Amino acid sequence: MTIIIFYEKPGCISNTRQKRLLKASGHLLRVRNLLEHPWTPETLRPFFGDSPVNEWFNPTAPRVKTGEILPNLLSEADALEALCADPILIRRPLMQVGDSCRSGFDAAAVHAWIGLADPASDVGDACPRTV
Repeated sequence: MTIIIFYEKPGCISNTRQKRLLKASGHLLRVRNLLEHPWTPETLRPFFGDSPVNEWFNPTAPRVKTGEILPNLLSEADALEALCADPILIRRPLMQVGDSCRSGFDAAAVHAWIGLADPASDVGDACPRTV
């Protein structure tokens, strides 16, 4: 059993499915509201590891979909400022196990990290309402 701090958007269908899979895999979740957490660049940055800035963003966020926010054109500092100011932009979920942090939900990567009962699950991080 792994204890996971799981930052979600309450009511998100994908986050609900991800939590169900993690619990079925024997993990204990400490669920937090991603939108209400007091993010700072220093607290948010570790979740993105070495992934490119554009992958830090939720591609289905309204401001990304309309082109108001262009993740490919942002510096790391500008991206962190935008994400902290408007957390709906953050690719979710954010997960933390000890000092290890992750953004998004790729079942194969999560399985390699902490183990999943069904690593072939199609539980991704794309919102089913927009795909």
